[in-house]
Amino acid sequence: MFQANLTSVTMFFFLGFSHYPKGEIIIFVLYLLMYLITLLGNMILISITILDSRLHTPMYFFLSNLSCLDIWYTSSAFPPMLINFISGENTISFLGCAAQMYFSLAMGSTECVLLSMMAYDLYVAICNPLRYPIIINKRVCVQIAFGSWVTGCFTALVETVFVLQLSLCGNSVINHFACEILAVLKLVCVDTSKVKLIMLVFTILLVPMPMLLICISYAFILFNILRISSVDGRSKAFSTCAAHLSVVVLFYGTALSSYLKPSAIDSQEIDKFIALVYGALTPMLNPIIYSLRNKEVKAAVKKLLRRKEFNK
Repeated sequence: MFQANLTSVTMFFFLGFSHYPKGEIIIFVLYLLMYLITLLGNMILISITILDSRLHTPMYFFLSNLSCLDIWYTSSAFPPMLINFISGENTISFLGCAAQMYFSLAMGSTECVLLSMMAYDLYVAICNPLRYPIIINKRVCVQIAFGSWVTGCFTALVETVFVLQLSLCGNSVINHFACEILAVLKLVCVDTSKVKLIMLVFTILLVPMPMLLICISYAFILFNILRISSVDGRSKAFSTCAAHLSVVVLFYGTALSSYLKPSAIDSQEIDKFIALVYGALTPMLNPIIYSLRNKEVKAAVKKLLRRKEFNK
């Protein structure tokens, strides 16, 4: 059988949703709207975090990093997919595929680490409020954010480099709408055990371990909340955690569903729809969830709008 190194391939072809020709228009319109809402929501959140001094706190610093991740993540996959919908070519260059694979892995991995660090931030804020300014100071915030980005980008780089060194079986048709690493690995005809072992190690480091830290943080948070005597105090503490917990459930729920799904015949089709939900719905809802019940964010948005009206 003819074998070609991945780096010798100049073009990849996507099957995308070609099995559902009648539904492609609906998918295109739906995800164009979701992508635009994602960009708008996250850019507004970043802007108000920078412009409003009341939001210059660790929580909003981490939240602005989360918004940057969501913009990068969606922008790495959805613009090329939408362009392919319009052109009908469903192709991507080798460099484009490599970049898409890297950024999707990097942003997803970074978000796993960052969400666990945000849980730790909430733990300190609720369980050690008097020491919070000392423990979570500006320097620590920068170190946490920098460490999250470096961890995600480094692990993604290692995985991408190892995958791109493998050989294809003369097939460059990806049964997906993007260069998702598992879909690309299905084109390989050589032994992939080494790459899968590396992916398994990184997956354990970036999924169960951050989830464990989140669970431990929330266990201590819940224990401390139940010790609060006043109803208002408990309500305020629960409200503080509600947005982050919703984002965690949404992010890890969609991410883990791709691994816990039943082994069906159309499993690849299920993977595509899960990837669409994971890649579009979660980044779109993140700024909405954090803004919905947050008086500070609402006040900052109103202040920003009033400033624009005044400038006019």
